[in-house]
Amino acid sequence: MIHARTLQSLEFFRITEQLATHCVSDVGRQRALQVAPLPTAEEVTLAARLYEEAAVWAATPLPGGAVFSFGAFPDVSGLLHGVAAAHAHQPDVDAFWALRQMLRLARDAHAAIVTPEAQERWPHLLALAQTAPLPVQLTAALLRCVSDDGLLRDESSPELYRLRTELRRLHQNCMRRVKDYALQYNMLAYLQDEFMTLSSDRYVLPLKANFKGRMQGIIHDWSQTGETCYFEPMFLVEINNRLQELKREEREEERKVLTYLRDLLTAELPGARAAQDLLAQLDLLQAKRLLAQRLEARSLPLVPVEEGIQLLEARHPLLALRQAEVRQSGGKGGGGKIGEAVRPLDIVLRPGERALVITGGNAGGKTVCLKTLGLIAAMALSGLPVPVGKGSQLPWFSRVDAFIGDEQSLADNVSTFTAQIEHLAKAWKHLDASGLVLLDEFGAGTDPAQGAALAQAVLDELLDKHTFVLAATHFPALKSYALTREGARAASMLFDPQSKKPLFKLAYDQVGASQALDVAREHGLADSIIRRAEHYLLQDGQDATALLTRLNALAAEREGEIVALRAEQEKIRARARQDHERQERERAVLHDAVRAKAGELMRAWKEGRATHKQALKEMSRLRAELARPAVEEPSVLPVPQAFTPGQQVLHAVFNKRGVVTDVDTRRQRVRLDLNGVSLWAAMKDVRLPGTAPAPALDRPAANVSRTPVSGGEPASLSLDVRGQRADAALAELERFLDKALLAGFAEVEVVHGRGTGALRRQVHEFLRAFPAVAGFAVAPEDRGGDGMTIVQLR
Repeated sequence: MIHARTLQSLEFFRITEQLATHCVSDVGRQRALQVAPLPTAEEVTLAARLYEEAAVWAATPLPGGAVFSFGAFPDVSGLLHGVAAAHAHQPDVDAFWALRQMLRLARDAHAAIVTPEAQERWPHLLALAQTAPLPVQLTAALLRCVSDDGLLRDESSPELYRLRTELRRLHQNCMRRVKDYALQYNMLAYLQDEFMTLSSDRYVLPLKANFKGRMQGIIHDWSQTGETCYFEPMFLVEINNRLQELKREEREEERKVLTYLRDLLTAELPGARAAQDLLAQLDLLQAKRLLAQRLEARSLPLVPVEEGIQLLEARHPLLALRQAEVRQSGGKGGGGKIGEAVRPLDIVLRPGERALVITGGNAGGKTVCLKTLGLIAAMALSGLPVPVGKGSQLPWFSRVDAFIGDEQSLADNVSTFTAQIEHLAKAWKHLDASGLVLLDEFGAGTDPAQGAALAQAVLDELLDKHTFVLAATHFPALKSYALTREGARAASMLFDPQSKKPLFKLAYDQVGASQALDVAREHGLADSIIRRAEHYLLQDGQDATALLTRLNALAAEREGEIVALRAEQEKIRARARQDHERQERERAVLHDAVRAKAGELMRAWKEGRATHKQALKEMSRLRAELARPAVEEPSVLPVPQAFTPGQQVLHAVFNKRGVVTDVDTRRQRVRLDLNGVSLWAAMKDVRLPGTAPAPALDRPAANVSRTPVSGGEPASLSLDVRGQRADAALAELERFLDKALLAGFAEVEVVHGRGTGALRRQVHEFLRAFPAVAGFAVAPEDRGGDGMTIVQLR
């Protein structure tokens, strides 16, 4: 657990407030404000996996191509709570409209999560969605009964449909009667407006006040000016009475529909609550992703405590948020240090180390370092992403206690030192190997000698308990303690050797000077006071500033070299990525060029503009030209002195092994058999193969395999189209025959299977019309029978 006092001192609640601003619903904002460290490591790991899976799910397109859009939804907690009460009031249409909106979004979100790929890509999110069944009947009833504008539909019930149909018919009849009456008695001059209106829920005519005595009827109301009276002619009385009757029946039928919906909600109340809970969880997960984008944060994995602490490029979350706000506002609204970049820190405790003692000057960042670790730990244990670099990891902490800042209280009559001691005493019995303690200037509120001794004793006991400790101090005794005590590690906040200003960098395995006099001088204290302080310091013989300053300068220089080396390493990686991307682009262009030229040659051969041999020769020349690198590097493989048929060689251009079948010394070329493909190659492109097989550049298609035939003849190509639709099989067969023709094959095999024989007939019809097929026949029984066709090519 993390005590509320520790969370308060780390300002954890400012993080949850920021998280709540990214939620789109009231229920989501309530969940965000209630985020707190989880009680077990399993729950933290589950929360981290849910966050990562939700990010993958949110970026995965739906079948239509768009990603799921998660928007705002109303909070129906009051409705769900009120329905479960013993004397619940009848919910109105507005309440059911809000419930309808929520359930519809929950249904769509559930459908977007429960997909065929869900079990593999987001299993924990899938389990969350399937925790409880959604109220299917209630959702369907609300979509049928309640319209988008928050009214009950006519189709809610047959009786309501009948009543509203009659009401509309009555309205049309009334309009027609009024129009006929006005025309018959020439009443348009008496009316303020030619349209009929409603008053006291009855149809009336807006009659000019000075004509009120000329017609028989009932005056229901007057306008504010008194110039218009709302007059009900006698012929409308019966219609209005019928109207009131129908409206009373309509209200009764609407009440029945609402009662029906309430009963459905009562029956499926657990499902309705599960739907709202699912949406609240998705809202919170989306808020975590948005917060992570602002912080440039990531999920932090938990490791066993034996592996120590490793936070690389860790940034204080609140400072990172402030920087993001300044960046978002274009640098406006922040001044001074607010606009400065947040300096990342590497907080590392190696395996076997449990205490890190941080020293250095005032205002150098020691307290920020402590708060950075504490707040990142609290966020990570709450399942929130944290602003750290790749490779960071954190152990599971069952308890985190922070003693930071001035904790004195006049009301409780305690000083800073007393308050720290009281809080540490209360937490002491709960500290163990899975605890983390942050001590900021512990023991500084009393006599320096006694405070330093007490701080060392506390560190000793915490190390004996194997508790993780981060302590910031100015005590010289603790500086030497950190360098000599087993299990402890010293670190110093660096400062610039020239300007004496802090660099906000952490240097390990060394201690730093406090620089109280330099800080006092920088903040305007009189020089006479500074000189007297230096004099007293020299008199006491305790000035080790020169030595510590030299150590700081060396550490700062080393830190600068490390930064330069990292920058150079990043440049090399960037160049490597650019080279790889350039090679991929060139390879794609080369591939497209070969395909385009091959298609052109095939069209020329089919149209009779080139012979078979001309097409093969041109294709071989093109492939050799395009495959050859722009700058040829000398091969390490030996060049054969003489070529003989049957000799095993390596084609350097295609990087394939082959066998010499013919030698043309006059043209300085040899004919090679490359695993069934016969071509002429220049002797300068042929090498003796090495001991290791060369990687193949070209691979046959997955459904095309080379199989030897009887009689020791060269291998022939075989195509398997079993189980495919006829149109797909024929398209693949056409591509297969084109490749076989370019390779110079005389015979190929097409495996189509027996089945009903429909695919075989389609294949045979296609082969009869294909111009390059010399003939075809069903294979002998020992080679597949009528399940395979042997094709002879021209």
